[in-house]
Amino acid sequence: MSNPFVQIVEPLDPKQPLKKFFNLSKLEDVRYARLPFSIRVLLEAAIRNCDEFLVKKEDVENILNWKVVQHKNVEVPFKPARVILQDFTGVPAVVDFAAMRDAVKKLGGDPEKINPICPADLVIDHSIQVDFNRRSDSLQKNQDLEFERNKERFEFLKWGSQAFKNMRIIPPGSGIIHQVNLEYLARVVMDQDGYYYPDSVVGTDSHTTMIDGLGVLGWGVGGIEAEAVMLGQPISMVLPEVVGYKLVGNPQQLVTSTDIVLTITKHLRQVGVVGKFVEFFGPGVAQLSIADRATIANMCPEYGATAAYFPVDDISIGYLIQTGRDNEKVMCTKKYLEAVGMLRDFKNSSQDPDFTQVVELDLHTVVPCCSGPKRPQDKVAVSDMKNDFETCLGAKQGFKGFQIAPDRHNSIVKFNFEGCDFELAHGSVVIAAITSCTNTSNPSVMLGAGLLAKKAVEAGLTVKPYIKTSLSPGSGVVTYYLRESGVMSYLSQLGFDVVGYGCMTCIGNSGPLPESVVEAITQGDLVAVGVLSGNRNFEGRVHPNTRANYLASPPLVIAYAIAGTVRIDFEKEPLGINASGKKIFLKDIWPTRNEIQAVERQFVIPGMFKEVYQKIETVNKAWNALDAPSDKLYTWNPKSTYIKSPPFFDGLTLALQTPKTIEDAYVLLSFGDSVTTDHISPAGNIARNSPAARYLTSRGLTPREFNSYGSRRGNDAVMARGTFANIRLVNKFIDKQGPQTIHFPSGETLDVFDAAERYKQAGHPLIVLAGKEYGAGSSRDWAAKGPFLLGVKAVIAESYERIHRSNLVGMGVIPLQYLPGEDAATLGLTGRERYTIIIPEILKPQMNVQIKV
Repeated sequence: MSNPFVQIVEPLDPKQPLKKFFNLSKLEDVRYARLPFSIRVLLEAAIRNCDEFLVKKEDVENILNWKVVQHKNVEVPFKPARVILQDFTGVPAVVDFAAMRDAVKKLGGDPEKINPICPADLVIDHSIQVDFNRRSDSLQKNQDLEFERNKERFEFLKWGSQAFKNMRIIPPGSGIIHQVNLEYLARVVMDQDGYYYPDSVVGTDSHTTMIDGLGVLGWGVGGIEAEAVMLGQPISMVLPEVVGYKLVGNPQQLVTSTDIVLTITKHLRQVGVVGKFVEFFGPGVAQLSIADRATIANMCPEYGATAAYFPVDDISIGYLIQTGRDNEKVMCTKKYLEAVGMLRDFKNSSQDPDFTQVVELDLHTVVPCCSGPKRPQDKVAVSDMKNDFETCLGAKQGFKGFQIAPDRHNSIVKFNFEGCDFELAHGSVVIAAITSCTNTSNPSVMLGAGLLAKKAVEAGLTVKPYIKTSLSPGSGVVTYYLRESGVMSYLSQLGFDVVGYGCMTCIGNSGPLPESVVEAITQGDLVAVGVLSGNRNFEGRVHPNTRANYLASPPLVIAYAIAGTVRIDFEKEPLGINASGKKIFLKDIWPTRNEIQAVERQFVIPGMFKEVYQKIETVNKAWNALDAPSDKLYTWNPKSTYIKSPPFFDGLTLALQTPKTIEDAYVLLSFGDSVTTDHISPAGNIARNSPAARYLTSRGLTPREFNSYGSRRGNDAVMARGTFANIRLVNKFIDKQGPQTIHFPSGETLDVFDAAERYKQAGHPLIVLAGKEYGAGSSRDWAAKGPFLLGVKAVIAESYERIHRSNLVGMGVIPLQYLPGEDAATLGLTGRERYTIIIPEILKPQMNVQIKV
């Protein structure tokens, strides 16, 4: 490759053949050294991959001069080293690949050319549900039920692992995708085909950014983008602005990494970082472990950035050793990074890059907090939780309001559970889950929860039996060190038994609540609460019966479970009273950072990681026993309700179709702000009165066999019916929450799918109107595929989240944005009009189009 950036240097190991690698920072031009480290990785990936996609020569000067390039639309083609998928997004990707092979064969091509070019790892972690809890065999029973429900999906994925090269499947029961990536899959530096180069990754899950905490540049993309990358296409992106987030000071003794990330999430939402990189620097970074950094990077989608990058430093190198990576490879990684000037010393301010913008946080100012009740950016200090919740009860319906009448704020409903009488009220905790990759990947908060549980049990505290408690670690390593450190038995005594290795409650796989609890909530129209150590608490996501959901650290999840309510001031009110009549306060059992770190140093050791991960691909006997077909083309089963050939490639031609004007479209739905991908394409429970339920019933299934929307993403008939099926959907055409809309030609109120079908049969195109942040949340491609199948041709919104906009483009649904200062209200649009959108034959990014109303 003839490029001024490419250097050949001496081999790192004389015993190895000469290694070529890209040495951007050895340029004489000192301006390069001022680039953010994340941009260096991005440029190395662009330059490494292929000549025809190199940065244009006329742009080189701009790229070196960061202060110039950040104001120019310089496009960089990013070809990541790896792709990572989970099963909810991976199944539709493999379904698409199988259908593509059929289409290519019909067109006379070689179907085996449809194959991943770069390594692709698919981790099965989204299927398991909390059906069983508070029993010693919960893990096995949940895993058995997972296989019973999902055997057909698993057989299909196993076929894919055999039919496609470069695709590895990590079986169910192994852990959560991002934690497995952090602890096992990530390389940090790739050593491949005679080259060293920085590891980079895109994934079909928005929390792929977690790996940024280890210095691997990565972010979530839509399934459609991921498929393109797997087939060898680059992601073309405008070189992003980079916000430097400076961390200074030391965290207080009672503060956890969860508190830090919830504080940062609120701060960066206020700063506004959508479409930007965030890069962390400053002496405070050196105070954070890799697990702490990964926690902060994991919640990047919640503050809206594309990436949340922590450059590699000596702590990163130490983590690779701690997690059992090969010592020789780790040393080569360090030498390579030193040679190219990409090993960071956060205490050396002379290494600080030039950023677009710098914001700062003093870690000492962070206090224990939660986020909720409906959005992750709505941080609430723990000391304010009681007052905040009570304010939300009476506030107008919205992100911070439930509009409960004042005379009902203290309503109490009595109920019986397992022969004992209990009471529920507004604010009662009914779900308490230590869950998700965000926190279970972090030994400090997991051991903190274990130590708190130990002190709570020793103090005589318990958790009410009707509260659905669960512990779903991100990998087997967590169980290993909880058991070895002696805290696992105390967690179990409080009801936090291991129920599975997967996302579970965090993605809505929380399983059923006891019937008597549901009846009490319904009878009193109560605002019941879920408290979880997850990353998202959007409406309708965690459980249909928990209207308020709070994100919290694992120790706080246990504390609120013991209290049984969020209407408690921990500083003034006791968690409980033990058998001796003694009041026990939270401060009496809360472990300090020093206590936790001492246990972590002793029990989180390399041998654990090696033992768990050396058998990760073979340990699941049920997976090993699956009998999958070996044909290169998939044989579709017309009776299947899980796997179905999608219609996206029907009628495919070699010639590209030209775009067409959208004429006289009706508005299917009209939304306000912050409509998430959970609203558009829910992942959890399939309601028994929904169009998807009616379809499955017509195919002979009982409600027990419905499974979840996420598990059925390989079947477009279910997913189209599940589009806009969230029970908390707020459509301006309807005066109550629910998945319905008005069919304007008839004036009838119908389920969204049924209305769309009527429009489609009459030949009417559809559009959607929305406010700000349309498509926030998970990177699910069905949030674009579903509207496409309903006949939606365009969305008009004030702003979009990046991944969803890309997915809409990938499906040919046009994401239109109002001009600055305009929205539906300023233009006088009600959504009851009909719209003609003039689409020119030649389309350009950011061009204006004409809409006739």
